[in-house]
Amino acid sequence: MAISENKITADRIIIYIHGKGGNSLEAAHYEQFFKGSDVVGLDYKAQSPWEAKAEFPKLFAAVAQEYQSIEIIANSIGAFFAMNVLVDERIEKAYFISPIVNMQKLILNMMAWAGVTERELRNKKEIQTNFGEMLSWKYLCYVRENPIIWTVPTHILYGENDNLTSYDTIVDFASKIKATLTVMKSGEHWFHTKEQMEFLDNWLMRLV
Repeated sequence: MAISENKITADRIIIYIHGKGGNSLEAAHYEQFFKGSDVVGLDYKAQSPWEAKAEFPKLFAAVAQEYQSIEIIANSIGAFFAMNVLVDERIEKAYFISPIVNMQKLILNMMAWAGVTERELRNKKEIQTNFGEMLSWKYLCYVRENPIIWTVPTHILYGENDNLTSYDTIVDFASKIKATLTVMKSGEHWFHTKEQMEFLDNWLMRLV
């Protein structure tokens, strides 16, 4: 359900925040798990945390302000944006799927994969990699200057073979914020196969 189509039919709203390459229509998949609640996808365009900081509050208010109870489901970088921007919103619970929880480490890893030094990135400001990602000095500086502080009760789903976030990183983060952590053996960052989606669905059904 797009924001413009949102009609209040319940006291609780579940707001879905998609990852890179996703869209708000993916929210429809989660309606089956939250009977009696409204499920709405956040139709955002932000590509960076500072863009999310400018865009998310207005979008969030537009869909959430009339509800008594608010929960979020966030995927990948959508979870990263949510933690950067929405920590002060009245969110009761969060479900994170393959969240990016340490963007600084991820950027440094991508720099290593591309053979780019900090000095080179600082001088050039932006460097396009051969694996499709744009390295940004501004982005690296931003995440260093704006560490994540997340206090919302959270459940995390993680794929064992996630190529963006290491197991140690997700375990440390889950421990730090006191989140539950469920790991799918042989799972990937992108939950998309039949087996992976069944695991995701069963994870949610156990929690809601």
